[in-house]
Amino acid sequence: MTSTASSTDTRQGQAPQEQRPSWQQRLRRFGYTAGPRSDVRDRLTPPYAEPNPRLWAALGFSPTLVDRLTRWSGWGGPLLVTLMAGVMRFYHLGSPKAVIFDETYYAKDAWALVHRGFEVNWDKNANDLILKTGGHVGIPTDAAYVVHPPVGKYVIGIGELIFGFNPFGWRFMTALLGTLAVLMLCRIGRRLFRSTFLGCVAGVLMSLDGLAFVMARTSLLDGVLMFFVVAAFGCLLIDRDRAREKLAAALPVDTDGRVRPDAHTADTLFLGRRPWRWMAGLLLGLAIGTKWNGLYITAAFVVLMLMWDVGSRKVAGARNAYVAVLKYDLGLGFLATVPVAVAVYLTSWIGWILSPANGTGGYFRNWAATDGKGGTWSHVLPDWLRSLWHYEHEVYEFNVGLHSPHTYMSNPWSWLVDGRPVSYFYESPSPGADGCPVNAGDKCAREVLAIGTPLLWWAACFAILYVLWRWAFRRDWRAGAIACGVAAGYLPWFLYQDRTIFFFYSIVFLPFLCLAVAMLIGAIIGPPGSSDTRRVTGAVGAGVLVLLITWNFIYFWPLYTGTSIPIDQWRSRMWLDTWV
Repeated sequence: MTSTASSTDTRQGQAPQEQRPSWQQRLRRFGYTAGPRSDVRDRLTPPYAEPNPRLWAALGFSPTLVDRLTRWSGWGGPLLVTLMAGVMRFYHLGSPKAVIFDETYYAKDAWALVHRGFEVNWDKNANDLILKTGGHVGIPTDAAYVVHPPVGKYVIGIGELIFGFNPFGWRFMTALLGTLAVLMLCRIGRRLFRSTFLGCVAGVLMSLDGLAFVMARTSLLDGVLMFFVVAAFGCLLIDRDRAREKLAAALPVDTDGRVRPDAHTADTLFLGRRPWRWMAGLLLGLAIGTKWNGLYITAAFVVLMLMWDVGSRKVAGARNAYVAVLKYDLGLGFLATVPVAVAVYLTSWIGWILSPANGTGGYFRNWAATDGKGGTWSHVLPDWLRSLWHYEHEVYEFNVGLHSPHTYMSNPWSWLVDGRPVSYFYESPSPGADGCPVNAGDKCAREVLAIGTPLLWWAACFAILYVLWRWAFRRDWRAGAIACGVAAGYLPWFLYQDRTIFFFYSIVFLPFLCLAVAMLIGAIIGPPGSSDTRRVTGAVGAGVLVLLITWNFIYFWPLYTGTSIPIDQWRSRMWLDTWV
């Protein structure tokens, strides 16, 4: 066993400086320091952080109790954070009792989809009639032209089927998914950082973000898209850990019991069918089936998972990691994601596909039999597929050509600093009406404003810089993963700066901003092994930051929930002129 290890690890006899790859030597001028080489098993599957025994002893906890708390905290902590997020999101969910912002489209589209299988044109006074009758209205039959795929609307429709065609019903599923996204983020952060504490910090930050809160309480598609994206990322992260566990188990062990890298194993080991990748493909298909910008995220995640494979095989000792990934990982990895996502997307149109093709079905459903009759592909492709392709082409032309000015449109350059939030609902009740205090003096303001908790987003600007530094100069894969999530959800919008786009689109990459801030908080606290003074000082600084973000969320609570407040109090919360 010893001879095998020494023949495969050719660096054992070299000097410490020579053991480091050339890129590490080049990055030393920027502050990079390579840590001591450890057991390859620990590098492939790092252990989770253990609680500080001195802290628990100072609190008077027995070792048995500490062990029990540690075992249960992996789920107990995230569930407590999720409970807090859920209570806030479901609190008075039906208020305002109104059709706010784009609910006027998606709530009604969802109701039509779950009953007819396609969207329809509603009367202009439909919103008032729905609210007045509690949703007991007839569904029109005239098909409507819509520009977003059906998955997100089906999700919204599930809540409507359970609780009725009313504000609570059409907001229920977005509130549920927004709550579950917090749970997933806690678990993702725990797995990413190998720290239950930092995972829960990421979840707490998301639960206290105003944009995430408002989007969870509004039946828009972007919150549904965010849920599927976070779930897909979590699946790929689990797949990464499972693959590295297989690699670690297959590597040779020397006489000292240490796992050593082995080029043959790392270059030739087949890592199996990897079911978590197939689950990620399904979720990415649902993301694309909610909004098309899921395509960019799918492409980024496919590249990310393949680069993770390359890194895993390199750590295991592969001499030709890219070739090994090409031979053993790329084929199934591509099959599990891209074709699966395409199949899920097509399946999501099943209601439209099964609708009549005689002009009484979905919009453009009869195109192949009318305007598209006798086309080039008419004898090759079925009519429903040609009609759907035509529909998708028309939607693409609409989306790239959408330049109609809107009061709350914004440029993506302003998103990270909360430059231009979106007002979903606004009323000016008089004193004594709609919750306005009788002693308000002047009129009140009642608003639902889609704005991120300012201090969290401004801290995230610094966190992004820290993450990029960690990725570029410390080769920290965790920072790279977070940067990938932010870039996939954010950067594509710079291609459409002249298009009508809105700040709330950023909800898709918000979870990754929370992970970035949690990573920054971990750095502020200090790494394990730091002095007590360093850790205590860092913990105080990190605690102050989290408390300020919490205060900021509470301060803006009236603007997130549509609570009536005196107009002067509303003005005091308009920190920037662009928020009005």
